[in-house]
Amino acid sequence: MIESVLVANRGEIARRVIRTARRLGVRAVAVHSEADAGLPFVAEADEAVCVGPANPAQSYRNAEAILAAAKSTGAQAVHPGYGFLSEKADFARAVQANGLVWVGPSAEAITAMGDKINARNLMAAAGVPVAPGTADPAADLDAALAAVADIGYPVMVKAAAGGGGMGMAVAADEAALRVEYDKVRGFAERMFGDGSVLLERYFPRVRHVEVQILGLADGRVVALGERECSVQRRNQKLVEETPSPALSEGRRAALLAAAVRAGEAVGYRNAGTVECLFDPGTGEFFFLEMNTRLQVEHPVTELVYGVDLVEEQLRVASGLAPTFDPDRLAPRGHAIELRVNAEDPKRFLPGPGAITTWVEPTGDGVRVDSGYAAGTTVTPFYDSLMAKLIVYGADRAEALVRARAAVAGFQIAGPKHNLPFFAELLDNDEFISGDYDTGIVGRMR
Repeated sequence: MIESVLVANRGEIARRVIRTARRLGVRAVAVHSEADAGLPFVAEADEAVCVGPANPAQSYRNAEAILAAAKSTGAQAVHPGYGFLSEKADFARAVQANGLVWVGPSAEAITAMGDKINARNLMAAAGVPVAPGTADPAADLDAALAAVADIGYPVMVKAAAGGGGMGMAVAADEAALRVEYDKVRGFAERMFGDGSVLLERYFPRVRHVEVQILGLADGRVVALGERECSVQRRNQKLVEETPSPALSEGRRAALLAAAVRAGEAVGYRNAGTVECLFDPGTGEFFFLEMNTRLQVEHPVTELVYGVDLVEEQLRVASGLAPTFDPDRLAPRGHAIELRVNAEDPKRFLPGPGAITTWVEPTGDGVRVDSGYAAGTTVTPFYDSLMAKLIVYGADRAEALVRARAAVAGFQIAGPKHNLPFFAELLDNDEFISGDYDTGIVGRMR
């Protein structure tokens, strides 16, 4: 097993990785910005290094500073968490070039999956279903208009290098496509340095379902179930649950098998997620993208499968076998995760501030992965995620009951927060039924 790991991240995911590392007897090193010096993950690490000011470009995205911290502390490995440098192939290469262990997939796999068009074509070649769309970037508006003649309206206009729900727009007709194509291309050039645009059929009623895969040290790829991620605002997830209430056993088996093929197609190692769109009307699913890292919502999989995915990541990176039998994976129960953000519960606009009250709920089946505590401050420099409230039950009905009680028992004062939204959602008939889709938040507003 790796003896020491530097966590190249912040907040709840840094705290989460540190917790597992310390349980395993692995020395944990934190890096932090000046703005985050007082957060719990810094105090809980065995050693912490300030890598720059609040601006993430000068701290958490500063590869040179992070590598220098790894060297100065004698860290053996680097765990990137999610966001920041986690899906930067150049950073993965730099970690390894400096004689360190990269806790993640190969740089080649990151590169292959980082471009949505390349990823789409690779998946199609591997027999993974893809939505009707362009096999090559639409070089200009005329090319986009020509492509839509085959795809049909409505169409999703997407930045090929995008992620996290950014760089996407829906065009219902030619007039809208003329506007949205230029918008998405300009946004992609500014945000990602790559203006490539792809087009895919847009499904008005669709569910977002993803599969947790793990590429093992011996070369096998296994699937640890799916997660339902359809409760979203601005194409960004708010709630995840497993198993998905939308899938029959047959559809589930087909989805998991396709996700394994996706991982095998790029020789995937370590933890990753194959994201798909599921059409509840036809039962069809289509590859959306692969996230070459640990996901925010990994705890629901951990609770249902009884594994620690961070431990499995460290084991794969160390060349060790998993703690579980890959041939006898069996889910039990139901888990739901709610992303507790510092944001207005109505319009979902950020609302940072000093935390004066922070009381986490407890009880059977309740888990809280938090990045903050009373006396700390949610600053405007980073993502608004404060904590993840995860509940587990023997079935979905029990998980919902426990989720309602946990939301009611979570006390936060100071910054704005979206707990009132979750209270509303958990009493929403559509959500309770399990028959919901990505439009549910819009219908609630």
